[in-house]
Amino acid sequence: MTGCGTTAKPLAPPLAAPQWQSSQLTESLGQRRQQFRTVRALARVNYAGPEGKHGFDEAVLVQRPDRLRLETLTFLGAILIVTANDTEIIGYHPREGALVRGRSSKENLLRLTQIPLELDEITALLLGLPPVESSVPWRQEGNALIHAPNGRIKDTLNFDSQLPVPTRWQRFNGAGALELTALFADYIITPAGLFPSTINVEAPLQGKKLEIRFQEPEFNVAIPAESFHQQKPPHVKEYPIERVGG
Repeated sequence: MTGCGTTAKPLAPPLAAPQWQSSQLTESLGQRRQQFRTVRALARVNYAGPEGKHGFDEAVLVQRPDRLRLETLTFLGAILIVTANDTEIIGYHPREGALVRGRSSKENLLRLTQIPLELDEITALLLGLPPVESSVPWRQEGNALIHAPNGRIKDTLNFDSQLPVPTRWQRFNGAGALELTALFADYIITPAGLFPSTINVEAPLQGKKLEIRFQEPEFNVAIPAESFHQQKPPHVKEYPIERVGG
């Protein structure tokens, strides 16, 4: 598989969005899911939550739908390495000599990523894709698509741009409360297609916010399968992932 390196070419200043047809928007969603399959990048992440605020650099490896590797970096090296696949999730803390392991689940991913999504949804989000399927029934309101199974709103998508790319996604829980919002901004031109180099994620029920700014992402590169697994190093203590606060 040939990799797509990226030279950042910001789009022109935003103009008023045209009135899109729902068929144009769902077609764009489907095409983008075909265009973006893997990403390798560095990112600057700013986090704010009940524990306080902090920023850090992150090495990101993603292979849709169910392969993820995140390395939290400092100038001294990695302080946390998270790998997730369809079987298990591992978090390795090199400085503490500790490793946590658990089954692949939304709850366990939340413990290590602060994002309340399933693995296939997180991998989509990190590739600039709203974690929805274009084939589900949508109704259009202006430049927004609304997915409301059984009459209850589950997902909304906004396309407030001169191009048919998503600018905001929202997920509502069964009680109708806003569970998660993602803003897709600063689109750049890449060989794979238009990519939002800034993704802002907010979980209002948890009072948590993430700003992710990608730096020189490479798309559709071949990533070795072993990148998404970790072997426990000698002399490292292993604990169940439930010891990590959710």
